[in-house]
Amino acid sequence: MNQQELAIKMIIAEWQKQNSRVDKLLETLSDEQLSAETAPGRNSGIYLLGHLTAVNDGLFPLLGFGEKLHPELENIFLTNPDKADLPKPALAELKNYWKEINVKLTQHIDSLQTDEWFTRHNSVSAEDFAKEPHRNKLNIIINRTNHQSYHLGQMTYLK
Repeated sequence: MNQQELAIKMIIAEWQKQNSRVDKLLETLSDEQLSAETAPGRNSGIYLLGHLTAVNDGLFPLLGFGEKLHPELENIFLTNPDKADLPKPALAELKNYWKEINVKLTQHIDSLQTDEWFTRHNSVSAEDFAKEPHRNKLNIIINRTNHQSYHLGQMTYLK
């Protein structure tokens, strides 16, 4: 295994670990706990789960894997805050979306070859990528892993 392959393996393993940690937390929290705010005046667990689900769904077009599976989540969980009081999918449905999206993402991620990880993602132009080659697909996974870890920490307060 060369250094690039090793780096990719480590980064993907961390992304998968964060997904597993969210899965485990969801198994331990009741629907009532997930409905609560993580702290007074902060987002609810349901909103954070929807937010993480919508962000992961956004990886499909960003990484060139196809269209979002649930584009309707964007307006509810990315464009608007929790306090916008928009109708949200049922918690069971949201949990299913989370699993569905991550299973399909993992299939796509596992199929990428080493050199593909260092190609540009779809929100950076070819011109900008030529100047900033770090704006690649692998960097997106690093960013999303950190983002997920942050919100997982918030959701832990629901216990």
